[in-house]
Amino acid sequence: MRTRDSRREVQTTLRLPKHLYEEAKVNVSTGTTAAESINDFIVAAVRTYTKLLRRKSIDAEFSQMAQDADYQKESQLIAEEFSQSDWDALEIALERKDAANVTR
Repeated sequence: MRTRDSRREVQTTLRLPKHLYEEAKVNVSTGTTAAESINDFIVAAVRTYTKLLRRKSIDAEFSQMAQDADYQKESQLIAEEFSQSDWDALEIALERKDAANVTR
């Protein structure tokens, strides 16, 4: 059982549409979720939603990078600088794979 650290939690009150509360309550009581209580269920839901928003924000930033000409130029230069070491690594990996196949 988890112990709660009251210094890291904030108590709040919220209003949920009744049907949403009832659905959450059913999920908790039937064990269709790992949440042990309505509170745990709501915390998990908020955590999941905030992760989704964070991912969307990161995706939006990467999308902007795709349109950035300076970033694209720098990225191309870096790729060119590492192209030889990339080929060397591929050759080593293929040699190891071939050696493993021979010993079987």
